[in-house]
Amino acid sequence: MSLAANILVVDDEPSMQRYLRTLLEIDSYQVETVSSGADAMERVQKSPIPDLVLLDLLMPQLDGMQTLQRLREIRPGLKVIMLTCSNDARKAVQAMRLGAQDYLTKPFHKAELDTAIRHCLSRKAVAAEAGGFDSKVEDLNDDSFFVAASPAMMRIRAQAAQVANINVPVLMLGESGVGKEVVARLIYKLSARSVRPFLKVNCAALPGELLESELFGYEPGAFTGANKAKPGKFEQADKGTIMLDEIAEMPVGLQAKLLHVLQDQEFSRLGSRSTIKVDVRILAATNVDIQQAIEAKKLREDLYYRLNAFTIQIPPLRERKEEIPMLVKQFMAVWADRYALNPVAPSKAFLDACAQHHWPGNVRELENFVKRFLILGDESVVLGELRSNAGPGIRRDMGAPRAGEASGDLKSIVRGLKGEAEMEAISRALEQTNWSRKEAAKLLNISYKALLYKVRQYGIDRK
Repeated sequence: MSLAANILVVDDEPSMQRYLRTLLEIDSYQVETVSSGADAMERVQKSPIPDLVLLDLLMPQLDGMQTLQRLREIRPGLKVIMLTCSNDARKAVQAMRLGAQDYLTKPFHKAELDTAIRHCLSRKAVAAEAGGFDSKVEDLNDDSFFVAASPAMMRIRAQAAQVANINVPVLMLGESGVGKEVVARLIYKLSARSVRPFLKVNCAALPGELLESELFGYEPGAFTGANKAKPGKFEQADKGTIMLDEIAEMPVGLQAKLLHVLQDQEFSRLGSRSTIKVDVRILAATNVDIQQAIEAKKLREDLYYRLNAFTIQIPPLRERKEEIPMLVKQFMAVWADRYALNPVAPSKAFLDACAQHHWPGNVRELENFVKRFLILGDESVVLGELRSNAGPGIRRDMGAPRAGEASGDLKSIVRGLKGEAEMEAISRALEQTNWSRKEAAKLLNISYKALLYKVRQYGIDRK
């Protein structure tokens, strides 16, 4: 998009019109100004169509929200940045749902305005607005990537672009292994916070006391072994983004402290009476049924409503199988480089078998399957394991071998039966404990971490 892009300013205050015109013309933008929503609707129906609209929220007669809705009806592809004096997250979300690309609170710095405009006028933003983008695979660094070939994932890509620069929490829902962290990293990459840290904390991986110190830090003497002060993840992520994975596994008492951080953006280290102010974007994820977690008192209802400013539901891999060939190719490239091996080109039969498989462990299971294929280098072996479901991390859902088919060697059969028995025992224990993983681990007499590993390995979910 050329720097000579045409920007329409819609604001009923002449002083704000003059101020914005000055800021924009410094960067060689072509600027037009109008004073009402009615004038804006009349202007966008004429040529040339503005490349971008800066729209004030508070105006007489037609307010900004009403004007936004009508502008989008007239020009569905029109890009709009909302301007307001109110720092109201609900208004920001409402504007985003009506189609605004960004939301700035007055007074704002020129740098903030420049970032928002660049984001809206970038080639990727234009492509996403049209319903697609230049590549169906987007590199997110750290060997992670986002794939969108299905309509559902294309919508999620567009949602991520919309919510990226709206400073509200985002809650990502979906089965284990669907790629919730990948979506979180996509939101982070598309946001203005991408130059600041992105930190992930797995709320199920640590007991409550350790999780609290991990998140909020501690002072010397806060507990046995605390010999010196240590900042927590929230301090380390200041001005950046933190992802709280498996949020429903966080102890309820600690959820209350997190709620305070969401409300006031401040907290205290363990063992300290002073408060620390931070500016952190929170992205949360869970694979549990939210309503059941609230009813079981595992998730505070008020915390859920705070996190639920914007929700993204990520579909399982079995509902977006058109992405499997691209995922296979990407995983092959990533892990071949990591293992210093030559990539193995999968045949059509291999990709067809992958497309027919149910993938209960979703994208994570597919990734592990590709790793095994890469290491073994023998397509017939891994396809045999896929058909018999005797391979590591693959659930047995296709029954016994049909007549005339090879049943595999004795070791493979034993491995498959052992895996099936383990999966059944873990599933039963989780059901008996109402999906309390800590209680299930005690029931099975294994460590909590071992249980989490097995749950991920077998792709066990509540359904």
